[in-house]
Amino acid sequence: MTEGLRGRVVEVGFGSGLNLELLPPEVELLLAVEPAAVARRLAARRVAAVPVPVEYVGVDGEELPLDDASCDAGLSTFTLCTIPRPDRALTEIYRVLRPGARFHFLEHGLSPDAPVARWQRRLEPLQRFLADGCHLTRDTSALVGAAGFELVRIEQRYAKGPKPWSWFTLGVARRPAG
Repeated sequence: MTEGLRGRVVEVGFGSGLNLELLPPEVELLLAVEPAAVARRLAARRVAAVPVPVEYVGVDGEELPLDDASCDAGLSTFTLCTIPRPDRALTEIYRVLRPGARFHFLEHGLSPDAPVARWQRRLEPLQRFLADGCHLTRDTSALVGAAGFELVRIEQRYAKGPKPWSWFTLGVARRPAG
């Protein structure tokens, strides 16, 4: 998931810093975007334990306080499901990435299986209420593509667990170079 990240990396949905230990040595600076104060506190020990500097740069993926084309890579894990306007967040990620830079993501979302998708649609109102706005029916690949990214690699499959919650998309997309 983090293979190929390098330089200045913006991570939207930094959370408690679980990705830190997975970062390759080519990452020089991690720019963390995280709205939850509790997550920032939980991340403090992990941040202190890794060699890569972490700088908190914002709380909202829909408005990144970073210059255009200022990041070498982007990262998001289990975040696009809860951002109110994921299209806006992806547009911001696209904006701050340099041409040719890659965006790595791991998200859950809409199953391609019609019976499972029907259950996801039924369960989504309760899911959103109980899980801080988390959506079950977002099509991550379509959202990333609609933001202008070229999809480089996509792996989709069910993980262990109930199918309405376990359809995952692992992907790498690229901001076009030209």
